[in-house]
Amino acid sequence: MSAARLGAASGDADWIASTTIGGVLARSAARRPEHDAVVFTGTRETYAETYAASERVARALHAQGVGRSDVVAVLMPNCPAFVHAFFACALLGARALLVNARYKTHELAYVLRDAAAAAVLTTDVVSEYVDFVPLLDAAVAETRRPLLRVMLGESSPPGFVDRDAFLAAADTVPPEVVRLAASSTRIRDVGVLMYTSGTTADPKGCLISHEALTRTALAVVERWELTEDERFWDPLPLFHMAGLLLFMATMEVGGTFLTTTHFEAGEAIRAMEAEGCTFAFPCFPTVTQAIVRHPDFDPARLPHLRGVLDTAPPDALLALGRQWPGPKICASYGLTEGGGVIAFSHLDDPDEVRVRGGRPFRGMEIRIADPETDEELAPREVGQILARGAGLFDGYHNDPAKTAEAMRGGWLHTGDLGVVDADGRVSYRGRSKDMLKVGGENVSAMEVEAFLLGHPAVKVVQVVGVPDPRYVEVPAAFVELAPDSPASEEELIAFCRGRIASFKVPRYVRFVDEWPMSATKIQKHRLRESLLAELGAA
Repeated sequence: MSAARLGAASGDADWIASTTIGGVLARSAARRPEHDAVVFTGTRETYAETYAASERVARALHAQGVGRSDVVAVLMPNCPAFVHAFFACALLGARALLVNARYKTHELAYVLRDAAAAAVLTTDVVSEYVDFVPLLDAAVAETRRPLLRVMLGESSPPGFVDRDAFLAAADTVPPEVVRLAASSTRIRDVGVLMYTSGTTADPKGCLISHEALTRTALAVVERWELTEDERFWDPLPLFHMAGLLLFMATMEVGGTFLTTTHFEAGEAIRAMEAEGCTFAFPCFPTVTQAIVRHPDFDPARLPHLRGVLDTAPPDALLALGRQWPGPKICASYGLTEGGGVIAFSHLDDPDEVRVRGGRPFRGMEIRIADPETDEELAPREVGQILARGAGLFDGYHNDPAKTAEAMRGGWLHTGDLGVVDADGRVSYRGRSKDMLKVGGENVSAMEVEAFLLGHPAVKVVQVVGVPDPRYVEVPAAFVELAPDSPASEEELIAFCRGRIASFKVPRYVRFVDEWPMSATKIQKHRLRESLLAELGAA
């Protein structure tokens, strides 16, 4: 089934074949039952197998009393059980609370309590060096509320319903119960509850409807002309939109989604080669650079690859195109509240245009506004990105005040800075809160990062602001060096002097081997805190 026949790829189509999240799986399972749906390292499932396993988990949940609009937490890394749990919630009309697998006790307790989760499905696959069983034990004790805990792994820990007992209960529920629940679920119902990573405050729960996710997935299909022959590689976690949205887009067309439980660059390269990858979504420079700098990386061994997406600055994306010749290098703009992505590059744009971004998806609008007045700005003027359309979230769970503030005037105020060109392509210029004020001068952290990436020894860089008695705030750079590429603090500062304005030159450079991460993003506040502690101690 081509993308056009799904009603998504034709630019002239005036109709949208939108359905629920569960409907996407059911449709592809009916059309392509024996085709590979999901491939993990060492295992794969057809659409028929994925649907059957998901439907069985849905019946088992129903046997435990879970029904429409109940919140079911899914605490797992990427694995087949995650896929089954996610679609099971959708088929029942329950809300899937996709929990960041990097959360610690306090964060996990907060989201379980705030979301009023009725159940949590987890695994004994140890991810990110975390054993989920003791983590859940501690978090549930902190919430002080009852919670059904289900282990979908091999073990039978105390306090959990183990997999055999859980799935055996599915036999007490007729398949017609799930079919009725799936057919009763509305596309405007909330299907996913996803908490955005907190920095100085607790995470905010984004309410995402079936329609917002499936319509945005269809827009991805349209933008990149995905087909049933797609073999889409994405190592990002499915509890994050960078994994979930592309997974859903692949499910929409009946393609094959390639992912992994643990990312390792050499294994990723081998998987992309063996599976004939057609599109790669490393997304973040920490992942992309690990691939292209790996000794086994050879672009010639990926002849079917037609696109790669990364979120680095434009100059770095052009450099990536030289490192990874062949596929089109793409950029994006998006956020969880906007359905994950609002704009992807167009594959047929010239390189210099494509690395800056693309026009908003069909059904979405963007305008650039003055951050203080909300007055719309002219093309090529930098301001706050505002968005509205079918892909937007339904608000923040339990927080009408933050929802009203974010949605002033019917537009999502993203807190991101950007610019729109004369053809409507949006380019991200950094967080409005990621602006430094150095001696009265505005400095974009992203601009300094992009410049430092031009040094051959710099693999990944993040710039933060730290207090200064003379200038109020000054830039500080955290740098991960490329393998076998030594550089000193003095060398990198000298690289900047005389080539960018003096107030933009980092006053401090610190070298890191491991980044503090949220789901997929480097946590700049933790970098800043570490430097402040060091400077304070000194």
